[in-house]
Amino acid sequence: MTLFNLQSTEILGDLPGWDVWSMHASSKTVMSRKEALSQFIQQIHGRPVVVKLNSGVDYRGVLACLDGYMNIALEQTEEYVNGQLKDKYGDAFIRGNNVLYISTQKRRT
Repeated sequence: MTLFNLQSTEILGDLPGWDVWSMHASSKTVMSRKEALSQFIQQIHGRPVVVKLNSGVDYRGVLACLDGYMNIALEQTEEYVNGQLKDKYGDAFIRGNNVLYISTQKRRT
């Protein structure tokens, strides 16, 4: 997994079994941060994501919408605190200033 820090557009780390767009230095095409973020958002729309908040709480669900302020709308949302499932919601809205990072898991075949 490549964790994409939405506040500074930097790569936080890689873990096996996850798939997210990353800004690798080995890429031959150089993109601006705005273009890179736009491409990342297009790739994850409609996919299962994990949204980590500054408070440490994780929300997992299907990305329904993301705006320019990084406000996030999720469907089929689950709330995890300290790795434990705490609650399930149909739809959830997360205010962008609370988001530490967003990542997505590979689709299972």
